[in-house]
Amino acid sequence: MVHGDGLVTEHERADDEIIVSVRGLANRFGEQIVHEGLDLDVRRGEILGVVGGSGTGKSVLMRSILALRRPDEGRIEVLGVDARSEDPHDRRHIERNTGVLFQDGALFSSLTVGENVQVPLKEYYPHLPDSLRYELALLKVKLSGLPADALDKLPSQLSGGMRKRAGLARALALDPPLLFLDEPTAGLDPIGAAAFDQLIKTLQEALGLTVFLITHDLDTLYAICDRIAVLADRKVIAVAPMAEIEKLDHPWAHEYFHGPRARAAQDAREREGRAPQTQAI
Repeated sequence: MVHGDGLVTEHERADDEIIVSVRGLANRFGEQIVHEGLDLDVRRGEILGVVGGSGTGKSVLMRSILALRRPDEGRIEVLGVDARSEDPHDRRHIERNTGVLFQDGALFSSLTVGENVQVPLKEYYPHLPDSLRYELALLKVKLSGLPADALDKLPSQLSGGMRKRAGLARALALDPPLLFLDEPTAGLDPIGAAAFDQLIKTLQEALGLTVFLITHDLDTLYAICDRIAVLADRKVIAVAPMAEIEKLDHPWAHEYFHGPRARAAQDAREREGRAPQTQAI
């Protein structure tokens, strides 16, 4: 794809199904222009990592796609539906088919984990028996890597990593095909972050998810993302696999992908690749 600033990324393939399409997006807050002429496609079945410096509007972009914010200009289609539509059926279609994990988990503090996971189930399937809703919530909790006894705990009784997994369980409650994650490994130690990355990858492959993932974590980008979208200069300046993104001739991108932390992440990946493989006995 060739973007307006002349940067060239990988060629689009005709057979790739686009399930999120953003064209000409503009978001303004008074005199502040966050996005102007932003274009982006998300392909079915991929994990798309979204990166950018502070103030580039990564979360604003996500909220625009989810119809949580009405942009000033542009066209957004999500799973074939106009995200700017005022039709309640269109908005409900987007809500029903997308799961969201916000950075802080956004759990209801007065509800148990199980009750939190059941909130969307009660909204969309009000006639389900309580026992079935409980079993579905338990299944999602286990899918998210939490023990069964976490179901009856309050968010305040969980560690930060467990709260993120509880938020993920709620995001998966309705079996959405499209999952949005906002800084899912923020605040986690390296071991916890790596485990969460692997969980996302496993769920994506097992459930056939498409994942829109905002992150600053270079390890996450290298470990699980199929493509990287780079936000700068009020738009997406490039979207491509990591090998191509590393070649970008842009000041922020060069510093981000070739700075000390990037080199450390690359070295870690190389060491992992060289590590001897042990055979299971």
